[in-house]
Amino acid sequence: MEPSSQPLAAKIRPKSLDEFVGQSHLVGKNAPIRIAIEQKYVSSFILWGPPGVGKTTLARIYAQAVNADYHELSAVSAGKDDIRKIVEEKPTLFNGGPTILFLDEIHRFNKAQQDFLLPYVESGQLVLIGATTENPSFEVISALLSRLRVFTLKELSEEEIKTIIGRTGIEMDEDTQNFIVSIANGDARQALSLIDNTRKLYQTVTVENITKSLQDTRLRFDKGGEEHYNTISAFIKSMRASQPDAALYYLARMLEGGEDPKFIARRMVIFASEDIGMEDPHALVLADAVFKAVETIGMPECGINLSHGVVYLSQAKKSKASYYAYQAAMEDAKKFGNAQIPLKIRNAPTKLMKDIGYGKGYEKYTDEDLLPDQLKGKKYYKKEK
Repeated sequence: MEPSSQPLAAKIRPKSLDEFVGQSHLVGKNAPIRIAIEQKYVSSFILWGPPGVGKTTLARIYAQAVNADYHELSAVSAGKDDIRKIVEEKPTLFNGGPTILFLDEIHRFNKAQQDFLLPYVESGQLVLIGATTENPSFEVISALLSRLRVFTLKELSEEEIKTIIGRTGIEMDEDTQNFIVSIANGDARQALSLIDNTRKLYQTVTVENITKSLQDTRLRFDKGGEEHYNTISAFIKSMRASQPDAALYYLARMLEGGEDPKFIARRMVIFASEDIGMEDPHALVLADAVFKAVETIGMPECGINLSHGVVYLSQAKKSKASYYAYQAAMEDAKKFGNAQIPLKIRNAPTKLMKDIGYGKGYEKYTDEDLLPDQLKGKKYYKKEK
């Protein structure tokens, strides 16, 4: 019997929260989305997270729970007319529920399109559920963002991916499951696409057949999802390895494929601090200048600015010392909470505060350890040799 033509991901898509895997901080007991679904609370929100972690599925479960007239659009291909049509045409079978628009890749909507959405969301004519892999703070206009709650979804764990694989009912040994998990990188859709394509091409799902299917020209992943993340990963890793030629190739490949140049520039700004840091402090200045040039000039000319920055960042000396220092300090900030700040370096805006010792004995230049008592002697920043 031929395998079903319906994609495997669609075939086993959860229909309720009880079937949903992952995101316990949002859908577990007393978590916000579960409460909203159980109480049928209607509001607009954004689901922000990596691909293949359940954004579309959550939107559908939520819409069904609140008895909505539900519509799905992709911001890649949709425009104002599509939104106007949803708002203006009456549903054939109006069920009394809200009209929900699920807008995938909302970050692809430009400012004018987002402005167009605003009055419909503000008036309640549309309940908007946006989905994005990009930080909404950068990609969604402030007027619209202020009317939306943002829920952050996490990459799925290895165990969660294995649970989803187990629901396919397709036989495979443990080594094969582990191989799929390692390739999926927290993305359930990629895991299921890999299983589905391998089975259709070779009937059985084994490590050997998966390896062959990955090389097969008939196998294609979604360029808006997996390919997007694979290429930006290759781009960053090429700069990290100080290989400007490889980095320039992946830059060109992304721009040619229609990637948002601001997305690339933003990653370069992060890279300048995370991977180069104090080895070349000027790298951050240059990366920020590239980002501003991209905003000012736009495509296609800003590709020249990006390539300039890529070559510089690739050739710069690298050090993650400041990044590791921040991570270590963050761990202690979480562990010790509001550890008591030494009195002498506290602000003393009032006489009472001065009387009880705030700011007493403060010296601008001192070798004395200014950390809280629990952390005296801690060294976060350790310059790499």
